[in-house]
Amino acid sequence: MTYRPLADEIRPETLEEVVGQKHILGEGGLLRRIIESGSIPNLIFYGPSGTGKTTVANLIAKRTNRTLRRLNATTASLSDVKDVIGEVGTLLAPEGVLLYLDEIQYFNKKQQQSLLEVIERGDVTLIASTTENPYFYVYNAVLSRSSVFEFKPLSANELMPAVERGFRLMGERLGAKARCEEGVVAHIAAACGGDCRKAMNAVELLMNAAERQGENLVITLEDAKTVAQRSAMRYDREGDDHYDLLSALQKSIRGSDPDAACHYLARLLEAGDLLSPCRRLMVIACEDVGLAYPQIIPIVKACVDAATMLGLPEARIPLGDAAVLMATSPKSNSAHLALDAAMADVRAGKTGDYPRHLQNKHLDSAGQEREQGYLYPHDFPHHWVRQQYLPDALAGTHYYRYAENKAEQAARQYWEKIRGEQMGG
Repeated sequence: MTYRPLADEIRPETLEEVVGQKHILGEGGLLRRIIESGSIPNLIFYGPSGTGKTTVANLIAKRTNRTLRRLNATTASLSDVKDVIGEVGTLLAPEGVLLYLDEIQYFNKKQQQSLLEVIERGDVTLIASTTENPYFYVYNAVLSRSSVFEFKPLSANELMPAVERGFRLMGERLGAKARCEEGVVAHIAAACGGDCRKAMNAVELLMNAAERQGENLVITLEDAKTVAQRSAMRYDREGDDHYDLLSALQKSIRGSDPDAACHYLARLLEAGDLLSPCRRLMVIACEDVGLAYPQIIPIVKACVDAATMLGLPEARIPLGDAAVLMATSPKSNSAHLALDAAMADVRAGKTGDYPRHLQNKHLDSAGQEREQGYLYPHDFPHHWVRQQYLPDALAGTHYYRYAENKAEQAARQYWEKIRGEQMGG
């Protein structure tokens, strides 16, 4: 008897059995209405693995008279695409082909372009799936001829009925009933990161390894935790999720939420990524805390150095210190906004000559230093003297604005006092 994975055996036969995706497949959902109409356009399914993309493609194939062909872009070549196209109009596919192309993001531009003529003509209906953002990874000409639907991770509540059904099916396969300790089903449903395939793999592994007691197979909570301990991680260092996690970490710290900061940092570290959060924490120190707490930069640098010296798992300790400290610190982006504004002017050609008194000392034809008129600030009270530093074309321009935090307001008051004194006020 040929082995069949539980995840494949449990695959839904009707739209009603599909787990989750109520926003597009629920009563009145747009994708559901399209499928029920029988007039299937080119479709792109976008979302994490194990959320039902392949299942829905199979259900669509059953509602059409077209021959279903499956290709995976990680292994398929241009000749494979041409072979599928070559079946159109033959006895193999008299009504045309429904091509399910998994992981379309791995097809290069030329390979994706090879699909254009046939999907435009209607001989081939394309259903492509991807775990990456299609607006970044799918060739625009293919994208413009397709309708995109996002599949979302499944919630624990949505997964629980599927997990229970998986235990029943495995029990029938093994000739014994699953007897799960309290909390097993809920833990698997919650710990598999919204991925039904991972949940079914966990169920299958637990049932095959379970201790048999009479007609029962005993599933312990401890075993369930062991099997599913890293299943919730969705992380690809080269994909969108990598940058989404780093973005969530930075925005949580910027938003002064230490709990969310710890959560996203934990997800990065649990995935074994140490370098990326170290880099991002240094960016946050400079960009988001900045001049509101200037000492934050060497403090975070020390935490990052300690983390890289220690390595995981101990690296979590100094990095946790850095994340929580920054999340609970006052915030200011005044300095980098000032520099961004200055760089925008430079790019726009707003420069001009340096004021003569700021130039390096030059000699005249007789070898004598030319008069610059530079006033040396250290020769004046408080080490400051009024003189122009910007080019004439930008004289009077202000890039930096003091932010409303204690440190910058103290600096503002200090300089207002000194400048006022020198002006005699």
